[in-house]
Amino acid sequence: MKILFFSDNFPPETNAAATRVYERAVHWAKWGHQVTVITSAPNFPQGKVYPGYRNEWYRIEYRDAIRIVRVKTFISANKGTALRMLDFLSFMATGLAAAMVQPRFDVVAATSPQFFAAVAGWLTGLLRRRPFVFELGDIWPASIVGVGAMKASSALRLMERLELFLYRQSACVVALTEAFRTNLVSRGIPADKICVVRNGVDLSRYQPREQDTELARAWGVERAFVFGYVGTHGMAHNLRNVLDAAERLRQRADIRILLVGDGAEREELVAEAKRRGLTNVVMMGPQPKDAMPKVWSLCDVALVHLKDTPVFAEVIPSKIFEAMGMGKPILLSVPRGEASAIVEEDGAGLWVEPDNPDTLAAAMARLADDDALRRQMAAASLAAASRHSRTTQAEEMLQALEIAAAGLGAEAGSRLTAPGRSARSAG
Repeated sequence: MKILFFSDNFPPETNAAATRVYERAVHWAKWGHQVTVITSAPNFPQGKVYPGYRNEWYRIEYRDAIRIVRVKTFISANKGTALRMLDFLSFMATGLAAAMVQPRFDVVAATSPQFFAAVAGWLTGLLRRRPFVFELGDIWPASIVGVGAMKASSALRLMERLELFLYRQSACVVALTEAFRTNLVSRGIPADKICVVRNGVDLSRYQPREQDTELARAWGVERAFVFGYVGTHGMAHNLRNVLDAAERLRQRADIRILLVGDGAEREELVAEAKRRGLTNVVMMGPQPKDAMPKVWSLCDVALVHLKDTPVFAEVIPSKIFEAMGMGKPILLSVPRGEASAIVEEDGAGLWVEPDNPDTLAAAMARLADDDALRRQMAAASLAAASRHSRTTQAEEMLQALEIAAAGLGAEAGSRLTAPGRSARSAG
């Protein structure tokens, strides 16, 4: 099968969408399918083009047998609204133009939360007369209201109407969570056209390993008990709450909180930690994808943290599955929902009330002190990883694409079968 995929982010960027699209496409290419990804010059989240790249109108490169088409966009940092909207709209325009000159393909897909990438995908399908699959990575624009980036307005209501239009026009919708599916059905989208394909982890990359002593020594955590947050430092994550918890743990000389990544709020977090004199907080900047297993090796417990807003009860952070692959117990501070259900059902960690530094600090102290509980959760976390493998996700997503390409998208929700039906055949 020949697949055309829109994703605003792609490696060397390391955010969830970039990783998800890339790691599945690697499998598809390995199984004999032809995959073209239309994306932009790597610049997330700082809005600065990565070394070795330029913001060019049209550039083709190859990575792991994936054909990558990079297009010129208006580039901005991952903060604010107006400039980011220009960024999104520019990718929609240049990505659509690039799609018009691509060789014939069988199906086109686009992933959110970059909502206007989905618009480009739908228009491509319409103009090239090919089925369009909408991968729903976030309920947008509701999520930007949830983090306080925008207030409800007539413009947002217009975007919500466009959002629903795209769901209806797609051959099928692939939702990352059951909660997303429930949300869409409650808003009038037929259940039969919605498939649920959860996120996953590349188990060839993420697996238990000894602490990288050189890296631990470089960051001063070689003899500490480390809680590691690895990911974007943005409005959605409310990491100030983590700093508040760290303040309550000042007396615990054995505990370190490692915050790894970049994002709109990182500079403010670094300044705030310094202002408060939080020597128990270690701020490591963004790391290349290949270095992430080494970074995870420093962590005794994986910290997963989101702002306390209802829309995030529907989200399953991808770092949960990376932590499972590494065999790490998980401390989850997110709105209770699908993510907490997964972690608790798998016995892989603890859930605590979000935006509450007292309960977060208490849970950190408990996990640091209870070796037996921690070992039990680590074993359960590792055992659960195989149920969330990227291979399984790649197979299920490919089945959804095959169903759409065959003109059966209206029955996708009922036709998506157990992994492995025919996904590895190039067809």
